[in-house]
Amino acid sequence: MNDLQISLPDNYATIKTASEAIHFSMPSDLQAGCLLRTLVASKPAGSFLELGTGTGLSLSWIVEGMDNDASVISIDNNETYLAIARKFFDNDKRVTIVCEDGNAWIRSNPYKQFDLVFADAWPGKYEAFEETLELIKPGGFYIIDDMSPQPNWPAGHELNVERLVNELEQRDDIRLTKMNWSTGLVIVTKIK
Repeated sequence: MNDLQISLPDNYATIKTASEAIHFSMPSDLQAGCLLRTLVASKPAGSFLELGTGTGLSLSWIVEGMDNDASVISIDNNETYLAIARKFFDNDKRVTIVCEDGNAWIRSNPYKQFDLVFADAWPGKYEAFEETLELIKPGGFYIIDDMSPQPNWPAGHELNVERLVNELEQRDDIRLTKMNWSTGLVIVTKIK
């Protein structure tokens, strides 16, 4: 159970170095990435959505878990961050990187269906939440991180987290597990 022995995805170290060079300060941690890789691997020929590409660190975990028939759409509104991700994933036909406001993308694609949605940004987590859950296939996963206090949280953000967790706990169309692990993860499976 030694997290120091996690096998990293191809290109992870290079993406991390490029991220540090531009002072990118919002990477998902290794534990969350390792879990994403495992859950993605459970969905052969799966369709995946990442909200909040950043520089592509989490995307590297998702791609490593995918088989040759799977696909992922990764969305962010910051082209500076996406430029790094594009260097590593633009030649992978399974990967689509979109520079757009996540809320706009979610609302303009209501009929898409995904086996796993990783909501690592405000869109899909604190905004356009209901619409995002509608994008998940029955049996699919909805993963959110940073649910435990983080040093980069703005003042009062804990209220957003509490509200979101309360909303999830009230639903009867999902099953959820709250994990006091990594940065605080919530794993949801859609059952209806």
